[in-house]
Amino acid sequence: MSNKGLFPSSLSKKYAMAATGLFLCLFLVGHLLGNLQLFQSGEAGRDAFNEYALFMTTFPLVKVLSYATYFGILLHVVDGILLVRANRAARPVRYVKENGAANAGWSSRNMAVLGTVVLAFIAAHMQNFWYVMHFGEVSTYAIDGVEVKDLHGVVMEFFGPANGMALGAVLFYVIAQVAIGFHLWHGFASAFQSFGLRSEKYTPWIEGAGKAFSVVVPAAFASIPVYLYIIQLS
Repeated sequence: MSNKGLFPSSLSKKYAMAATGLFLCLFLVGHLLGNLQLFQSGEAGRDAFNEYALFMTTFPLVKVLSYATYFGILLHVVDGILLVRANRAARPVRYVKENGAANAGWSSRNMAVLGTVVLAFIAAHMQNFWYVMHFGEVSTYAIDGVEVKDLHGVVMEFFGPANGMALGAVLFYVIAQVAIGFHLWHGFASAFQSFGLRSEKYTPWIEGAGKAFSVVVPAAFASIPVYLYIIQLS
């Protein structure tokens, strides 16, 4: 495998990173819309979330998109790691460190660190929920005659005070969303630049949209575990 990444040319590497990054942004929006149903209370909220989870795991097109998402994450992470290693090898003297702020923003200079935090979060999230959903012992019940797994109960229990690790989990999820926000702060606009879609006319709009996205989406995700923990305190 080349030390330049998974792709032979710098242009193809940039395209791959940009394409997978933007695809994962779309995934974040879809995932968020589904998870916002956790703000619904009572049986209606429980049913809505469990029906959403059932749809996401059984509808053929969604399953294909899920596998595409897994591949996109792996491709984005692996090529990103290799690119960082290649850049460091090409510049053994880290001159940027002397005056980093003058060359790039904080999030741009720390994309590798932020990416590592995000990767750790993804691994933990998959183990806590994806693995339990597919291989764990989850209770079931019927909605209009259709048997569904009570994943709403799994989420509530995980972030509930009765779970001794819940507060730590909530803090970890919030910190991870902060890291995702900083990662998106640079990565969103950078992806458009890689495709050559930035210009004097459109760049301010792209950067504004990227900054709004990098704040609103992670903040919404972070609010979910905080909310679930607080409502179960009483």
